[in-house]
Amino acid sequence: MSEVIKIATRESYGNALVELGKAHDDLIVLDADLAGATKTGTFKKVFPDRHIDCGIAEANMAGIAAGLATCGKVPFMSSFAMFAAGRAFEQVRNSIGYPHLNVKIGATHAGISVGEDGATHQCNEDIALMRTIPGMVVINPCDDIEAKAAVKAAYEYEGPVYLRFGRLAIPVINNEADYKFEIGKGIVMKEGSDVTIVATGLCVCEALEAAKSLEKDGINAEVINIHTIKPIDKELIIASAKKTGKVVTVEEHSVIGGLGSAVCDVLSENLPTPVYKIGVNDTYGESGPAKELLVKYGLTHENIYEKTRAFVK
Repeated sequence: MSEVIKIATRESYGNALVELGKAHDDLIVLDADLAGATKTGTFKKVFPDRHIDCGIAEANMAGIAAGLATCGKVPFMSSFAMFAAGRAFEQVRNSIGYPHLNVKIGATHAGISVGEDGATHQCNEDIALMRTIPGMVVINPCDDIEAKAAVKAAYEYEGPVYLRFGRLAIPVINNEADYKFEIGKGIVMKEGSDVTIVATGLCVCEALEAAKSLEKDGINAEVINIHTIKPIDKELIIASAKKTGKVVTVEEHSVIGGLGSAVCDVLSENLPTPVYKIGVNDTYGESGPAKELLVKYGLTHENIYEKTRAFVK
């Protein structure tokens, strides 16, 4: 059996910026004194004149990105999710979102899997925050291939985009040769008839593993990858829920305001369906090894399997 390749999506972000930078002179990358961690340092090495270190001043970075966008540039402002979405929220809302400027936000180190950095840096609220900004596209890729495709799609999209990336190396589950990314369109990773598991980010791989275990219990789970949480693929979610009658959502984010809430919004308005949300409950994270934290907070395939089985039964 071939070894599973694991790559952190923050690495994918840095590599994708370099490739895009070679083709597009208008692409400018901004960072807030974290280029080594966000991997925009990869871009800086190749295009030093198009990389701006704004220092530990994320709010100011958002304003600079907004100004660059008004001059016809395509800025990618980069920092940890806690700072890009949290600290700079007001500037992102008013300076980028309100005038609907063509700024891309590359937010790394999202979720519990930040690990030892602890609760202050584990941003489990960023999707909820970005969803509330009118016109903001919110993307959370599941692996290296999807992440690189998402960065390219974000560049090509005219308007503000929030891209969420992780610190932890995760399995590459997509095939680059036939993978197609489209903003606002979910992907059926596995067809099923008994329950729908809607997942995003690193939880997609875990959901697929959980589906294998459920299969042994005679439960045929449909697994959907929602990489774009806003705009969400309403048609796909409704069609799957109509087929299975029950929906489980899985995300490395608070169960309040994230993927689960977005799916509930869709179904409550169009096709009332029982939904069970798996994610970080109404609590802060804590310091510890990333993989151990994913176990403790119930984001592994074992917990998804157990909770989904109980929900179906």
